[in-house]
Amino acid sequence: MRLQTERLELIPYSPKIIEAAINDKSLVASLLNVNVPEDWPWEEVLDAFPVFAELANDPTQQNWGAWLIIHRRDKTIIGDLGFGGKPDPTGKVEMGYNIIAAYRNQGYGFEAVQALVNWATTQPYLKKIVASCPVDNLPSMRILEKLGMNCVEKTPALLTWEKVV
Repeated sequence: MRLQTERLELIPYSPKIIEAAINDKSLVASLLNVNVPEDWPWEEVLDAFPVFAELANDPTQQNWGAWLIIHRRDKTIIGDLGFGGKPDPTGKVEMGYNIIAAYRNQGYGFEAVQALVNWATTQPYLKKIVASCPVDNLPSMRILEKLGMNCVEKTPALLTWEKVV
């Protein structure tokens, strides 16, 4: 499954893509016919690959893991987003996202997150989407506000947002 917006394509990480990203990112370029930024995968993504792989290998978690964000015109990986797994027993999922610096502040983050949230809200059992961001990340806060999420918890370092669906 792939999701398309006007400017982006979202592709779920598969076990094959994860293995290629860990071992030889030029394989990711050939598998997906995309340009791979020099600094990709980012450290946070590398650290999360074991979780991504676990989700990608579990058929019950299909599409509830991480996704690549591809700029359609540039055919370039510009970020990652996704969930930490399928909805829990209460119907809650946690969401995260990242756009590379060169593509920030151009609406790509909102466009990608909105597409994934739109897909998620059509899935059974989903009742709530939760996301967190640093208190000083104004662009991320704007994305979450535009999605209709509400800030429900504040710590000195982090804001937690939720959207009831």
